[in-house]
Amino acid sequence: MTQQTTAATSPALDLDIPENLARALVTPRSYATGETTEAHRWLRANNPLGVARLEGFDPFWVVTRHEDLAAISRNNKLFLSGEKPTTLTDRATDERAREITGGSPHLVRSLVQMDAPDHPKYRALTQGWFMPQNVKKLEAAIRGIARKNVQKFLDTDGTCDFVKDVALGYPLHVIMSILGVPEQDEPRMLKLTQELFGARDPEQTRVMGEMTPQQLAMMIKMVLDDFASYFGAISEARRKEPQDDLATVIANAIVDGEPISDREAAGYYTIVATAGHDTTSTTTATAMAALADNPELLRALKADPSKIGAFIDEAIRWASPVKTFMRSASEDTELRGRKIAKGDWLMLCYESANRDEDVFEKPYEFRLDRTPNRQISFGGGGHVCLGQHLARMEMRILYEELLPYVASVRRNGEQRISESTFVCGLKTLPIVWERDASAPAP
Repeated sequence: MTQQTTAATSPALDLDIPENLARALVTPRSYATGETTEAHRWLRANNPLGVARLEGFDPFWVVTRHEDLAAISRNNKLFLSGEKPTTLTDRATDERAREITGGSPHLVRSLVQMDAPDHPKYRALTQGWFMPQNVKKLEAAIRGIARKNVQKFLDTDGTCDFVKDVALGYPLHVIMSILGVPEQDEPRMLKLTQELFGARDPEQTRVMGEMTPQQLAMMIKMVLDDFASYFGAISEARRKEPQDDLATVIANAIVDGEPISDREAAGYYTIVATAGHDTTSTTTATAMAALADNPELLRALKADPSKIGAFIDEAIRWASPVKTFMRSASEDTELRGRKIAKGDWLMLCYESANRDEDVFEKPYEFRLDRTPNRQISFGGGGHVCLGQHLARMEMRILYEELLPYVASVRRNGEQRISESTFVCGLKTLPIVWERDASAPAP
């Protein structure tokens, strides 16, 4: 980052962000405690595009404003995903990952780690499955899954952990049904997802205790290898006997006239099998937490169910389940009057962008009347979330089916949030709820 080092010698530019804030941004626990929320607030007001310099990390720009994050997301030619790690990685872990892969910074190669020309070609393989008109065809099946989960909720008879009893299992079953994973294997997929996204969470990681960066890289590779092994067997089965599922599409995918490699297939399966449910689970639980914290919100939705769509969009903004993604500059450029050099690394802070005071009135309030809601949790540009329409629909359906039965809901203990600089959300949400006596039998 030669340009940054040179520019930083001028006190007038004041590029560097305070070390304590930079430390919070690279510490998984800070995303669970809310420390990053305060760091983002300060940075938006005082240094919305600054540089974090910490021992053990390559310097990186910290992007906290909605306008800047949206501009970077739209320009996939200038801001790349494939050249450097797409998730925050310290220098030692990056070096170990490159040793393992023979030079690539990516232990997995999915759509997330691709740039053009590969990215649009691989995205096109499954994009049709997730377009609104095709997602609409799944509504009846998803509503059936939602009703089963509502019954599970009702069976708790007034006390439950909403994360464990509903929010984890519902989106998991939806995406695994589409992907083609047998229901009996869903617990395995959940465990692997938590081990991958929660690699540094003491309750979710595969290896307990402190890990060196080298051990962390090896542990993540072990989890990815387990995904690859499992889906390799599914690929073999789908080539022999194709079915009407996403696994068949991936297993038989052709790009540039050739079957995709085992590595690309494994990456495709992995991104669908993880991001396809984990972020939706987080938002589903966050929506219930909002209801528990605001009785007026529940009354408004019960009085007018047509507002559930707006409720879900605000829950998506509020949860911001993907906390950060990293990009790198393909050439020298300028943003917010600051010179970004070719090869510079940038952290996109989605949670911060979704609290931007210039875009959202009273951003620290959960508001049903937020119109338009310019939440940016799904990203933008060519990398905009492939499953966003499915995620919205399955959450809307769940709450359409659930809310008629709920007269009131409140918290019943402390919530816990996973620790990660990448994807994190509620691990527990204990609640007490009362059944609506006027609701019909399920």
